[in-house]
Amino acid sequence: MSSSPTLSTIRLIEFEGLGPGPLAGRMLADLGAQVTLIARPGQGAVSAQLGGDEAHNPLRRGKQVVVLDLKQPADRDRAIELVMGADALIEGQRPGVMERLGLGPEVFAQRHPRLVYGRMTGWGQTGPLARVAGHDLNYVALTGLLSLSARPGQLPMVPPTVLGDGAGALGLAFGIVCALLEARHTGRGRVVDAAIVDIVQSLGGIAHWIHANGQLGNGPGAPPSPFHDSPFYDVYACACGGQVTVAALEPPFYALLLDKLGLTDVDPARQYETADWPALKARFTALFASRSRDEWCALLEGTDVCFAPVLGMVEAAAHPHNAARRRLQGT
Repeated sequence: MSSSPTLSTIRLIEFEGLGPGPLAGRMLADLGAQVTLIARPGQGAVSAQLGGDEAHNPLRRGKQVVVLDLKQPADRDRAIELVMGADALIEGQRPGVMERLGLGPEVFAQRHPRLVYGRMTGWGQTGPLARVAGHDLNYVALTGLLSLSARPGQLPMVPPTVLGDGAGALGLAFGIVCALLEARHTGRGRVVDAAIVDIVQSLGGIAHWIHANGQLGNGPGAPPSPFHDSPFYDVYACACGGQVTVAALEPPFYALLLDKLGLTDVDPARQYETADWPALKARFTALFASRSRDEWCALLEGTDVCFAPVLGMVEAAAHPHNAARRRLQGT
């Protein structure tokens, strides 16, 4: 069995952009792909927006950086030369920008038919919104999934950008790898139209399925939902000001949670009796507020009650589980 990185034979050109495009490139680089980043002169787009510097830009990790001004004919020719020697390409411009630069898919269709041309956008290459600006929050809103973060009578919660941008990066990376596999067998590449709105919608398929079965939703007349109204799937405040989460959806986990909390008078068989939920949630709220987050961690973490504390960014990196997996260090 080979010990070399999974994608060590893949050469990829990334045209620097914002958000999920660079993240997809880094994902592929982390798997061994030889990624050459074509950067604009001056500070990079991501660092300029976020106020960082290129030396500490995690989205450039594992990439060779080539600075080119694509508005200059000589630099544009150099970019074409780099693409001609690659297996795949990533670009994250608005539809039409790469074509106007003379770097669109049609330029390579005959000259480099094996090329996989990955396009990362929010709305996609086609459709009424294709050419308008947008960001993570907008794309998630249009899928219907943002509405599910709202408590009854309240506005939806703004999610972290990973919901849209992270999903978009993952979808683009997956699409590129799939297209590379096809090109290896057929000799023909393809354009991968990766739209955040499409990928989030796909990843949210289970939510739409649950909604169709009447267990998820918060519009007028919506029935009580275990994901919004139940006592066993929620965030609770603790005596110290911290918070914890419980998500004991399955009966065995719920029964164990009741036992750990000392709620011996509550019948676990009535878990989904929605009429019981308001009073029981009030009891859960008062109970969790009676102890510190550390005390609840000592009692519940590492058991099958489906529990986790709500951690800050620094705390998350230091948590024993994350530290053991080395996933939050230097990301």
